[in-house]
Amino acid sequence: MKKILSIIGARPQFIKHAPMQLQLQKHFVAKTLHTGQHYDDNMSKVFFDELNMPKPDYLFDLGGSKPQGEQTAIMLTEIEKVCINEAFDAILVYGDTNSTLAGALVASKMHIPLIHIEAGLRSYNREMPEEVNRIIADNFSSLLFCPTPDAVANLNKEGIVDNIHITGDVMCDMIHLVKEKVSRLEEEPYYFATIHRPYNTDSKERMLQILQNLNILTHKTILAIHPRTKARINSYDIDINDYENIQCIDPIGYIESVSYQTYAEAIITDSGGMQKEAYILKKKCITLRSETEWVETLNENWNALIFDDLSLIKNELKKIPGNHKTSLYGNGQAAEEITDIIINNI
Repeated sequence: MKKILSIIGARPQFIKHAPMQLQLQKHFVAKTLHTGQHYDDNMSKVFFDELNMPKPDYLFDLGGSKPQGEQTAIMLTEIEKVCINEAFDAILVYGDTNSTLAGALVASKMHIPLIHIEAGLRSYNREMPEEVNRIIADNFSSLLFCPTPDAVANLNKEGIVDNIHITGDVMCDMIHLVKEKVSRLEEEPYYFATIHRPYNTDSKERMLQILQNLNILTHKTILAIHPRTKARINSYDIDINDYENIQCIDPIGYIESVSYQTYAEAIITDSGGMQKEAYILKKKCITLRSETEWVETLNENWNALIFDDLSLIKNELKKIPGNHKTSLYGNGQAAEEITDIIINNI
């Protein structure tokens, strides 16, 4: 039986990997390597527990937050050691994190076929580390699985035309898998928010602007505090209790996150994955970024990009979205379709 190594390291990748692992293990020796990129239990262990995923076969300890170069270098070294000790027929990576980059580089240098799930996404902002990571992964991949036709078009523009498959999105699979476990966690109306990207958190002035604008919204905002964001708020000596219309909660598991999103009046985030989850759940999304890789969510006013003038959030939330494409990200069977293609190509 052929062996596949799936490399994960960050919250969105745990979610994407859950439906994939369920399918891969039926046909392959399917091993998982967790780089430890997200080291907080609430950002990592909780997902394995609640999604009933097998524990990783390999788990690295990066020793907390490190600069990107050092973090990626450690991953490269450790992933390479694993691949020297075991002969894998393919390496599978997801999305655009440093874990994805490290896996792609090891696969390329060791001549191991690379599979990229969520290929073809582009924000066209190369100041984002994620943009560089996804471009490199796509260029080194033997099999590229795209969630939408837009992603295929992006690859074709860059001269990548072979071994591309449109399969829908595995995060849509995951929402289908947990929908029976979703419940209302808050009775009164609310907005659900997550903020973690450096350009929103690495300046005290910017952080204050975000909190002030969330605090004046019509309904209260439930803000799930990412460890990075919490550290920044503490370092700025900001007292979150000063913002009475914001209810802060610790990082939450996947089912809780989907529950909060399902019953929210709208989503406010800078997360890539949550923009997509919001669309699948038919929720209006405000994205605190100047660009998005999920461009299709901008159609019909389901998602709006607000960055420079945060006072626009309040007015944007009043706008009613238009037509919704239920099958935009597939029918919840992407993992099965992807696995079938891998079986025939690896």
